[in-house]
Amino acid sequence: MLVAVTGASGLIGTALVRRLEAEGHRVLRLTRSRPTGPDQAHWDPATGELDPDVLAKADAVVHLAAKSIGDQLRWTARTRREILQTRVEGTGLVARTMAGLARGAGGPRVLVCASGVGFYGDRGDEVLTEASSGGRGFLADVVRRWEAAAEPAREAGLRVVHLRTGPVQTAAGAGLPKQALLFRMGLGGRFGSGRQWLSWISLEDIAGAFLHALTDDDLQGPVNAVAPNPVTNAEFTATLARVLHRPAVVHVPAFAPRLVLGEFADEVLLVSQRARPARLQETGYRFQFPELEPALRHTLGRGSG
Repeated sequence: MLVAVTGASGLIGTALVRRLEAEGHRVLRLTRSRPTGPDQAHWDPATGELDPDVLAKADAVVHLAAKSIGDQLRWTARTRREILQTRVEGTGLVARTMAGLARGAGGPRVLVCASGVGFYGDRGDEVLTEASSGGRGFLADVVRRWEAAAEPAREAGLRVVHLRTGPVQTAAGAGLPKQALLFRMGLGGRFGSGRQWLSWISLEDIAGAFLHALTDDDLQGPVNAVAPNPVTNAEFTATLARVLHRPAVVHVPAFAPRLVLGEFADEVLLVSQRARPARLQETGYRFQFPELEPALRHTLGRGSG
């Protein structure tokens, strides 16, 4: 099939495009830059530019493009506005364009959108499935509005999936390499109480989950794109220390990141989300990396220990 992908040059997009092409699918990259080849087409969510004739060629759409929540670690009013707008405006434009094509009995029939486990807010030890209610906080509100922006596509009878992703553990990203560097310097350790849950996923499995959502007709609505074995912050730091053969003795009290990073600390570093990938498992997705230590060893090139 031909899959149109926004955000194709990002971390997840690059891995997904590689996976799609390896499986024999064709990819149409929607880019805000000037197209440089026949597999690219221009769009601009800020100005509402998306040619319906271009999208009509595709069988499905994967929408990934949005401002990263980690681009700036201390959120300003402008940062919060950009985090929200890039998600809502882009998703709304794609959904409305697909809905218009569907009313003419054409265009792609499937929309798979990135979303986030931030939907659940800070929930302590509660096990969270797709049936769980939304939480409170800035990111929870962002995700609610992000997913709601796809409503025109749903109302047009299209299959819409929201992959609520957890933090992707990969050496190709930004977060894990920074953490690994601190551990190598002997400065690694837990944040706050260390009891907060991290619902992580490997880069290989997030790409696999998007492909699964594209091809499994039983999937629609919210889908937790996280590994089946979440860990606490204390477990994560102990595992990373073991993989790197470095100590994890530093304890960063909660007030320190709050003082330096403000809202980002509570929403990202200290938040507790114990999500379970119920819908992925119910529909037969098999995780390549269900456990954290093999995932870290693989991406950090540390062998089997």
